[in-house]
Amino acid sequence: AGGAGRLRVLRLDVTRACDVRAAKELVLSHLPERGFWGLVNNAGISTFGETGWLPMETYEKFADVNLLGSIRTTLAFLPLLRKYKGRIVFMSSIIAYFTLGNGIYSMTKAAIEKFCDALRLEMKKFGVQVCIIQPGNYARSTKIQPPVSAEEIWSELSEEEKAVYSKEYVQERANFFNSILSEGSTNGSEVVDAMVDALTSPAPRARYMVAKLKEKALVFVCALFPTDVMDFFLSYALSK
Repeated sequence: AGGAGRLRVLRLDVTRACDVRAAKELVLSHLPERGFWGLVNNAGISTFGETGWLPMETYEKFADVNLLGSIRTTLAFLPLLRKYKGRIVFMSSIIAYFTLGNGIYSMTKAAIEKFCDALRLEMKKFGVQVCIIQPGNYARSTKIQPPVSAEEIWSELSEEEKAVYSKEYVQERANFFNSILSEGSTNGSEVVDAMVDALTSPAPRARYMVAKLKEKALVFVCALFPTDVMDFFLSYALSK
């Protein structure tokens, strides 16, 4: 694609309105006769930490990138997508259904799911398809979440949090989370294939869950069983 002159790359910080406007202007200046077909909202960041360990600035940053960044780009390109009956693809995660130490990431993915649900229904009358990709653990292939350091976490905790949590507890949580990261799939092409299908299939699915069987089972339990049951399973996993 690049060698044939069909691929153009640009810098795009989804938290900056001026970058989003520049991206739209570039698209408009190179719009093919068949119009604008697809937008993939893939930008995302992740981190680890219990609720009180993270400062408000971190919550704001995550909301701006993972949630508002997708909304910002979607709103900019929505007129073109409606005009040409295109596709919008969002990168969510199975972590939207539960959390094991990265609640801040879960929060943003759960929010983007609800945004997509509303958008999908609203866009049907325009012939615009809205698809959600829900990957499982692909930390090893995407590097979205590097291994966490208990020392760094401890050094950044407030004195109030240090009075509640011991250094040993932080180390245990870090070890647990790192063990999850180490189990991540290295075959990121599975997620890319789902994105391609969402963009090109005559009948794309509303949701593409690309995950291991045990991850899908966990989502199933979370979606269908009472909250108390899910809390029991997750608390047991954390205790181990």
